[in-house]
Amino acid sequence: MSLKVYLAGPEVFLANAREQLDRKIALTRAAGLQPIAPGDLSIPPQPTQRELGHAISAIDESMMDRADAIIANLTPYHGLSADSGTCFELGYMCAQGKIAYGYTNVAADMRTRSVALYGNDVHRDASGRLRGPDGLMIEDVDMADNLMLQGGIERRGGRLIIHDAAPEARYTDTTAFEICLRLVAERGALVS
Repeated sequence: MSLKVYLAGPEVFLANAREQLDRKIALTRAAGLQPIAPGDLSIPPQPTQRELGHAISAIDESMMDRADAIIANLTPYHGLSADSGTCFELGYMCAQGKIAYGYTNVAADMRTRSVALYGNDVHRDASGRLRGPDGLMIEDVDMADNLMLQGGIERRGGRLIIHDAAPEARYTDTTAFEICLRLVAERGALVS
């Protein structure tokens, strides 16, 4: 039996979300895995936007509960870091001890992106910690994003694939995603 893989990422927010999700679903099936995609949900009408949000959250959690693994797109979204919903999903799956893999289509690590954002306003404090203009420490651990994301994946035997996609293709380039698919399929063959 093939693994059921939850496909997490900000693709649901793209203007061509359905096209991109369908492409990733097809690639997942071609890898011999069963895709579970957050964009594939039917939400009953809700009386308020908040209740709509709760309904989507409950459906997504139910989908993750059925999955054996997650592939999380951790490409920075609306800022320095990965999509916060994807971060929750990755943590949710890791907490359940499920197989976790991820990728980013931005090669620069968190420290490099932070320094680029803040420029000359970055400094080292008396103890040598890198700090932004707000005085907050900038993570300096040679990881693609927050250490809990990459650490959660790697400490569970998964990998975070780092790819440098063209800026206009950051959310549509599937190079790193396809590597994750191959790795998950290989791992699934070992646990079957």
